[in-house]
Amino acid sequence: MAFTQEYADQEPSRAEIDALAGPVVVEFGAPWCPHCIAVQSALEVLMQEFPVHHIKIYDGKGLPLGRSFRVKLWPSLVFLRDGNVLRQLARPGRDQMREAFEALAAEEAR
Repeated sequence: MAFTQEYADQEPSRAEIDALAGPVVVEFGAPWCPHCIAVQSALEVLMQEFPVHHIKIYDGKGLPLGRSFRVKLWPSLVFLRDGNVLRQLARPGRDQMREAFEALAAEEAR
């Protein structure tokens, strides 16, 4: 469970995402997207502090997984625990990401 550098060209199905156990962050974006590039260093640092399963998806128009989460802006981060969406952020700042990681960790403590 660590930061994933590369975007996956093949996306898993929504059912596969929903079946994952534990804390998961699904990141939708593109390697050429300036907003996506801008959050990478902060995201990597947060994932060192908060261990999660990171799935990084190269999203695009009409791709089913992104549409199932209603992704419209990149990067979009979906924070899940045991298949349940806890938070979803579009073009997040560092503070928003930290709050979402803290909330995901707090769910584990329950």
